[in-house]
Amino acid sequence: MKSITNKQMKFNPSSILAVLSLFLLAGTYSCQQPGVGVEKTGSEFIPDMATPVTYEANLYTNYSLNSWDEESVVSRHKLSQPRLPVKGTIPRGYASIATHDGTYQSAQEAIAHTMAKQKKDGGIVFTPNGSGPYYYPDTEEGRTLATEQIRYNPFPITKKAIANGQELYTIYCSNCHGDKGDGEGYLVAKGGKYPAQPANFLLEDFINSSNGRYYHAIMYGKNAMGSHADKLSYEERWNVIHYIRLLQAKSLKVKYNDEMNELNPEYGVPAAQVPKATTTPDEGQSNNETSTSGSGGHGH
Repeated sequence: MKSITNKQMKFNPSSILAVLSLFLLAGTYSCQQPGVGVEKTGSEFIPDMATPVTYEANLYTNYSLNSWDEESVVSRHKLSQPRLPVKGTIPRGYASIATHDGTYQSAQEAIAHTMAKQKKDGGIVFTPNGSGPYYYPDTEEGRTLATEQIRYNPFPITKKAIANGQELYTIYCSNCHGDKGDGEGYLVAKGGKYPAQPANFLLEDFINSSNGRYYHAIMYGKNAMGSHADKLSYEERWNVIHYIRLLQAKSLKVKYNDEMNELNPEYGVPAAQVPKATTTPDEGQSNNETSTSGSGGHGH
């Protein structure tokens, strides 16, 4: 039997390099799909990790390499469509007011109800985005009913509420209704050609109107005025109404502030007259101070 010498056991470096090059070339080629100029990898060992089947932004089509049955595959287009919540779902915050229609026996009762809810439910008297249920339709019948039934502002007259109402009124209302509420905003003043004369809140008809007339107009709009439900939260709408009442009080040279309401006791309760047992910190303001934008839904 021939013995293998050390010389015969030596490997040629060139041969080793050639073998490695062959393996590298074969591996590189196996990663490509057939065809010239095709920039696409071959079969994937774990496709879910390389290409997720979950919905991703800016992708419309199905995952082309899935191997599941059709029943278990949902298109990304379908996944991207809005869906209704599970039956019986109650949005966060709605439990506090969902069973109440917003009508009260007196202005004091309205304030007491709001303050009691804030205390009992940890400040969640309406949803974080400022929405709340609104039961009146966008019809003349609904407007009339809201005017008759929604009479009392559920938030007390405070300095903070008036300041917030003034700020929001200046942004969303004064351009038409004017800084004084006289309907002489810059869109119509000095020969402005606005398609409709904005309401003059200082007229006797508006001064004597209930809070519901204003709230319904904020929710749905009126004539050339569009809805502001998506611009003002639940509490912000009432703060704007407080400020409108202040403008009316100024025109009559009477007081409407956190200490006294000489305009009409039905329109608002001064913070100084709110029972201390239900008054919350910081002039009776809501603990839900993060709510600054309205919701797309209707609430009052």
